Parts: sequence; C-alpha cells; structure tokens
Amino acid sequence: MDLRAEKRQHIDTLIQLSEGKENGTGSFRDVIRRSWERCMGEYRLDPSRPRAARVVTHQTLREHQETVDELLHVARVGVDRLYAQIAQLGYVLLLTDNRGIAVEFRGERQQDLALRKAGLYLGADWDERYAGTCAVGTCLHDAQAITCHQSEHFDATHISLTCTAAPITDPQGQVIAVLDISALRSPRFLESQNFVLPLVNLYARMIEDAYFMHRYRDCLILRYDTAREFVHLNGKGLIAIEENGSIIAANSNGRLMIDAHLRRWPAWSPGWSPSITELFDVEISEVLGILSTSDDHLRAVRARAGDITYFATLIEPRRRRIVGQSLPTSPTPVPALDVLATDDPSMHKVLKLARRLCNEEVNVLITGETGTGKEVLARALHESGSRAKGPFIAVNCAAIPESLIESELFGYLPGAFTGGRRKGMRGLIQQADGGTLFLDEIGDMPLPLQTRLLRVIAEREVMPLGAERAIPVDLRVITATHRDMSRLVADGHLREDLYYRINGAHLRLPPLRERADRHYIIRSVFDALVAERQQRGRLRADAMSALLAYTWPGNIRQLKNALAFALATVEGDDITVYDLPEECLGDKPPPPVTLIQAPAESPADDSQVLLDLLRHARWNISQVARRLGVSRPTVYRRMRRHGLIPPNQLR
Repeated sequence: MDLRAEKRQHIDTLIQLSEGKENGTGSFRDVIRRSWERCMGEYRLDPSRPRAARVVTHQTLREHQETVDELLHVARVGVDRLYAQIAQLGYVLLLTDNRGIAVEFRGERQQDLALRKAGLYLGADWDERYAGTCAVGTCLHDAQAITCHQSEHFDATHISLTCTAAPITDPQGQVIAVLDISALRSPRFLESQNFVLPLVNLYARMIEDAYFMHRYRDCLILRYDTAREFVHLNGKGLIAIEENGSIIAANSNGRLMIDAHLRRWPAWSPGWSPSITELFDVEISEVLGILSTSDDHLRAVRARAGDITYFATLIEPRRRRIVGQSLPTSPTPVPALDVLATDDPSMHKVLKLARRLCNEEVNVLITGETGTGKEVLARALHESGSRAKGPFIAVNCAAIPESLIESELFGYLPGAFTGGRRKGMRGLIQQADGGTLFLDEIGDMPLPLQTRLLRVIAEREVMPLGAERAIPVDLRVITATHRDMSRLVADGHLREDLYYRINGAHLRLPPLRERADRHYIIRSVFDALVAERQQRGRLRADAMSALLAYTWPGNIRQLKNALAFALATVEGDDITVYDLPEECLGDKPPPPVTLIQAPAESPADDSQVLLDLLRHARWNISQVARRLGVSRPTVYRRMRRHGLIPPNQLR
C-alpha cells in the first residue's frame, strides 16, 4: 500500500472512531486511543483535514528558549551525548519546552528540507492541541514516556514518523521539558523501537539530575543508591537539605521515597514533608559527618519506609552557607541587584537588563502585580548606580490625597495658599535633586498633574506653587504600576506623551507563584524578619512545603506578612505549617479535630485523644489549638484537667 492510500485508510479509521464505530481501532494501545478521543472531542481536530507541521518564528523561538535557558545550559551535554549514539541510526533529537516547542535540535544538515517539512526541526510546535497525538504532545499531557509509532499519530501528515519522548521534571515534579528522538522512516513494527524508550528515559533522568545539581549547587545534597559502587558515579537519589536536616527538594527518586514515607506515616497537612532524619534511620550529625568519618565518603543508611539499606554520600555546596543566613558570604560586596533572585529565568532576564541600566540616565518603568517588589527593585537600581550617594525619594501616587499631591510633589513658596507652612516647603521632586525620584502607582496620578510632571521630566526643572521662575533639578525618574499602562493610555487616563517619557526601559517583575526561586525568596524574607525582630526562629520542612505550594495573590508583601504573623504567634523556635495563617494551608485545610464531648464517666477517652494530638504535634500547643479550632488557653486548661504535662517540664 502506498503512502497516499495509507493516509486515506488512517483518516477513515479515525472518522469511524468519532462516529462511535471502532472498526480497526481495537489493535491500538489504550494510551493512543485516549489521545485520539481527546483530539476529536476536546480539541476539535478534524482527521480529514491534515495539517502541515508548524514552525514558530525566530522571535517566538527566542522567547521560548529564554524561558528555559537555565535548563538548556545544563542539558546540552546530555543532548550531544545522546545524539552521538543515535545519529548513525537515522534519528534526530528534539528538546522541547513544556508547551511543546522544540528549543533544541540535532539532525543531519543534508536532511534539513525533509526534516523541516516533517516538523522535526528547531521551533516546531508539537503541542497535542495542534499536532494531535504525537510523542511530545501526548507525553506532555500524560507526564510519562511514550513511543508514538507511525499510524499511531493522529494527523495523517505524520504517519510515516516514529517518535519516542520522555518528560523532564523540575525538583517539584512539574514537567518543564520533553526529550524526543524521532526518525523519518523506520521498520513497520512497534517492537523495532523497544530499545529507544529506555534510552530516552535514561538521558531524560540524567538531564533532570544535572539540572537538580545546578539548581541546588549552593545547598547540601545527600546522594544515595542501593549499590555502593554507583553512588559517586550516578547515584539515583538526590535530596537537598538544610544543615538542620530539613528537606529543601528532591529529584524524582527522592520524591518517590518521600511519598513512600508519607503513605506509611500519613501526616495531617497535605504539604508536610519529613526531615532527612525522619526519612532515614540516622542522626543529622551522622549525615553531616559522612565526608570525615569514612575513607570512601560513604555511609550505609536505612530507609524507615520499606526497611531498605542505601549507601549515601554528601555533596557540599560550592559556597558554604551558614544556617539562618540567606546569602552566601563573599569577600567582596554583593551588588544590590544580585540579592533579588537566584536562578529564576524571568528574574534573570530582568536583572540582566537592570544591571545595564544602573548607570544610564534612561527613565525606567517597572510593572508587576501588587506586592512583587517594585520599590525594592527601584531602590536596588538606585543603590547600584552612580546616583547611590544621592537621595532616593519614593512617592506613592495612590496614597497621597489628590488635594495634596500637587503641593507634596512640587512644593510651594511662603504664602502660596491658605493653610500652608509659613516658610513654604520644598517638594519631593526638589528633595530628589542629585538622586532618584520613584513614583509608585503612576497610573493613579491625576491628569492635570501629569502635564506638570511631563515638564519636569522633559526640561529637568520644577516650578513650585507661587514661584515665578523654575528651579533646575538633576534627577532620574523611575516609575511603577500594577496596572495596564497601554489600557490607561487608550482610556484617556494617562497622557500618551508622558507614557513614552517614563517608558525609556521596561522591567516586568513576575508574580511570586511563577518564580522558580520561591524557596530562596521565602528564606531571604524569613531571615530578614528574624534579624529585624532579633528573634530566634526556624522554618520546618512542613511549613516550607506549604509556603512553596501556596499561590500568593499578594506576592512578596503577603509572604512577609504571613511570616511576620508566624514569628509573632509561634511558641518556641520552630515554625510548623500550623503556625502559618490559615490562607497558606491551601484551598482544603485539614478539618478541625473535635475532642469527645462526653459525660464525666468517660474522661479517659477525652484525655487520650488530647494526648495523641499533643504527641503527634511534638507538644506544640499552637498546632494543637489550630487542629481543635480553640484558643491556646483552652488547650492548657484541658491539659491541666487531665494532668497532661509536657515532657520538658517533667522533673
């Protein structure tokens, strides 16, 4: 049968399936049939109208590559090594992002035209919603490795291809990329691809682990395997930890171990995760001493779940971090911009541009949701540039009453208006002379004042109220807003000429929920609060997990408030998930536990329930009070009633 006849037969098979007739589809695997049904039912793809492969524009490709630049930096060695193994067999290699766009490609130049036509090319779009059933798109949907062989493809354009793909996940288990190897031609039978699936899986895991090591290069990492000989070479498990044993993150093997532990000893909070000493039967001092207590830097450790013995080593950070200190020490001062992020791709792009703008006189517009740190970035720009010794004057245009904003900004001379200061007042614009004027929420400035501000920016001079002559000012203007500036201009709420004056350069801050360095931000904010309050405090792993899982509609400002609340209300030094505000526990917080409300003849039952709760919470009264939905004094009162005394108070 020629290819044209095969395409007609393939289309007829899919049309029959869409009409409820399954003639000829019974031999196809369930994973393929489910994808076909999605293509026709959910995506409304028409099998009778094959679609040519789509390759995005060069600019769009660059944007997709920039979102995964950290991964690409790490993955290229693995990509090159895998391609060296498959090139002679006629395969090409694609690495796509989590939207199915090929951001990396390896193939023979002689086949460029045929590969591009088939979509096996840089910038090709293999999203299942567009391309139909295919290895990349179906792998992204199901988050598991798959081979899509010839007529298993939905679109008849692709039925001559064979493709095998495996997902690459980040340390939180989210798919961030797909590794795929494909061929224009291959043997008819699916079994001919049996060797390909484990090979792609192997390299996907290697890239995953290399990315994990890169992401947590400044942390302690426990690496383990069941075979002592393989730990140093390619240990399967990777767990990043704090020096107190709290788990920061784990690779796919490590997450499986944590899941096994949680299934055996389920916790109340869905965000809870164990410390390394709860995962393995070992003391934290023994973990930290691995490198100094054995010649081969290995230690046998037994997993508490499954009772399996592993061999572990410890990988120390490149820059050793002190517990409770968010930033690595350095012999030279760290620029103010460098502390705002670690390895988040979006922030990396923002800060790269910000460093170039530090000593430029270009006006900067900073946008982002409320609470994302627009003023913090503005201050960092000021402190990192040539104006650092000058003043930084911050003005919230939305907070000053409209009747006062003109006099506050521009100042006034004595007698300029009734009720003013007898000696007049220098306005905030004048106060910023020689430094930076930061206008927050510029979109809320009244229109009449926008005209006067435009003159200040254009002429670098200010006219106080009641003055007859303008006063020169030397300043740089940075503005910020959480609103859509183009919409404000279109609706007539912002002067178009002012918009172009303030938008010399645009820096967009991503929301906290989209940032890959959320762990770093949480630690930095927490450590700053601890230092500010001169208070001891530690974030336990369950609290950190809940903070990482929360969506933070109020962004970093809300995070700071939540951590301040926890520090203000916690009993002791350890902050657990139950010391956080209720909103941080997710949409479905654990239901409150009600003590047995029984008559006097069964006080023992009430006492036992309370004792179990206290023991499980390690005698954290705040945590138990939250679980019961009562106040802490009520818990203390019930403890006294039943004679329950914390272990640290026993003599």
